[in-house]
Amino acid sequence: MKNKSVFILGISAFYHDSAAAILRDGEMIAAAQEERFTRKKHDPSFPENAVRYCLKEAGVPIGDIEIVAFYDKPFLKFERLLETYLSYAPSGIRSFISAMPTWIKKKIFMKDMIKDSLGFDGTILFPEHHHSHAASAFYPSPYKEAAILTVDGVGEWATASVSIGKDNTIRILKEIRFPHSLGLLYSAFTYYCGFRVNSGEYKLMGLAPYGEPKYADIITEKLIDIKDDGSFKLDLSYFNYCAGLTMTNRKFHDLFGGEPRRREAALEARHMDIASSIQKVTEKVIMKIVKNIHATTGMDNLCLAGGVSLNCVANGLVQREGPFKNIFIQPAASDAGGALGAALAAWHEYLGKPRVTVPGKDSQKATLLGPAFSDDDIEKYLAEKNIPYEKFPSDEIPGRTAKLLAEQNVIGWFQGRMEFGPRALGSRSILGDPRSAEMQSVINRKTKFRESFRPFAPSVILEKAAEYFGLKCESPYMLLVSPVERSKRKEVKAESGLKGLAKLKAVRSEIPAVTHVDYSARVQTVKRADNPVYYDMIKSFGEDHGCPLVINTSFNVRGEPIVCTPDDAYRCFMRTNMEYLVMGSFVIDKKKQDPSRVKLEDINEFELD
Repeated sequence: MKNKSVFILGISAFYHDSAAAILRDGEMIAAAQEERFTRKKHDPSFPENAVRYCLKEAGVPIGDIEIVAFYDKPFLKFERLLETYLSYAPSGIRSFISAMPTWIKKKIFMKDMIKDSLGFDGTILFPEHHHSHAASAFYPSPYKEAAILTVDGVGEWATASVSIGKDNTIRILKEIRFPHSLGLLYSAFTYYCGFRVNSGEYKLMGLAPYGEPKYADIITEKLIDIKDDGSFKLDLSYFNYCAGLTMTNRKFHDLFGGEPRRREAALEARHMDIASSIQKVTEKVIMKIVKNIHATTGMDNLCLAGGVSLNCVANGLVQREGPFKNIFIQPAASDAGGALGAALAAWHEYLGKPRVTVPGKDSQKATLLGPAFSDDDIEKYLAEKNIPYEKFPSDEIPGRTAKLLAEQNVIGWFQGRMEFGPRALGSRSILGDPRSAEMQSVINRKTKFRESFRPFAPSVILEKAAEYFGLKCESPYMLLVSPVERSKRKEVKAESGLKGLAKLKAVRSEIPAVTHVDYSARVQTVKRADNPVYYDMIKSFGEDHGCPLVINTSFNVRGEPIVCTPDDAYRCFMRTNMEYLVMGSFVIDKKKQDPSRVKLEDINEFELD
């Protein structure tokens, strides 16, 4: 009689980017963020929709789940919040809360709530937050052993951790603890420059190349004391996140010359210089930590997770100039990935199950772990909504799409399983021709409805990556920034005098739409084994039009999550200036659509994310 499969459900929730993931006998079956179902970006609520999807994809009811693993220890987080609050609260309140019985405190975010929400009566585990991050990076990696670095805002107490992963165990070596946090430092500058915390950090990173690091010395002299091993302490007198509702205070504002920028207000040269400065300081800290980890562990492999590991500029620096031979970055590096890490920790560590690694191949399944919709599903939707379309043989879709791109059309691309993590990787993407000098501006202003300075990423077939970019490894998850090869550049003379956002006017390479102002690009390499339809389309574009890469940006507009369903895709398509939508084997032409199909209330002000 065949042994019954063991299913483990991982959950992250209540802070930001709630998610669920499910394993069958240790294999990833499904994972998704709650935001994709609720359409609320970075939704922190309990991921009931993501859980429902995971159970459906695995084909099991909740009663068949062996273990539910929650991605942190909520009681420790409650203790941290309580201690932080008590340090500022009146003495009477401090005494009252301190005397509160432990059993009352434990009712907050504990097992009863999870059991009630799921209707689950089995084992519930609570690995620590940074342990979940570490597990999410190490266990899917192709390495039998590796050093692990996790950096984020804050977990329960830890804000960064260094661990060693060997076979099916993870041992945390050291931590940096709240309130000293590289993630919160970066978020403070995100807030100060007018972007939303836990959402706009990548905007700050994208803004950095427009400025100069004029404030880097001020930051290292006044705000952060960095030791040789990369450990650090913040001067908390400049920050407000421990006690208030804002990240920074008057002392911080005076240091950098004024009040925080209001959202949608004009970006000044000062903001660009500040962005450049905090990016440089962040890179300095990360590189010091990485070098120290290598020196103390002697490991060849490094795994990265935590929200700061989405800083692909710093990642690119680690890959190019760091001492490690190989690095693996969890594609859902922020709290969403904690759901997967918690489940993997339960399988390998709680149940003691061994790992099987394949050299050079991770077990993340190209992070295509979300819902898929068949041609039958899509055709049924189009027919029910009376949407005009053309259907083609599936093997014609790559070539037809490549031709439409070459004709300078912006295309919504909806194929296969949705990506798990913040990056669109060729399943829920908006595509364009990277050779066009105007395409970056067109997609930003008229399709994504977002800031003009935001760069776009290239998706390039792996065989041609080295020809265009200075990469020495694969980059399947779009988490590494690399310089554009000099043979593809068009140098801009220094005397052109372009500064700030005016730098966008210069054509810097043969692929200007994906070349940032510092000649860099956030690269995704694509293998046919990972995503055959997407690969074939890019290859066709290269063979027919001389460019083996395309613009790839996420299929959404500013302030909204990446699309999940055909209805999400069609609504987004109709609200923007995309000319075509390619879903499965179907091509939908904007010119043939009834514009009144999208209700007036659907066309709203796009909120800054």
